[in-house]
Amino acid sequence: FEALDDEFKALDVLLRARRDAGLTQAEVALRMGIAPASLARIEASIGSRKHAPSLATLRKYAQACGKKLALGFV
Repeated sequence: FEALDDEFKALDVLLRARRDAGLTQAEVALRMGIAPASLARIEASIGSRKHAPSLATLRKYAQACGKKLALGFV
């Protein structure tokens, strides 16, 4: 489970941003200009390690939720 810790944290950040903005998946997808099914795949893929969304996609997600993407190393 430790190996997936970063992925689960990233998923938590995305879902929290969407929830804090009071938006549904469909609303975020509309703001991003993608299909709701595509957004569902993005959110599902983060915890599964099957696909890593690009920084551009994460930036669009953040903007759709009224946030800015910030990266860092610890």
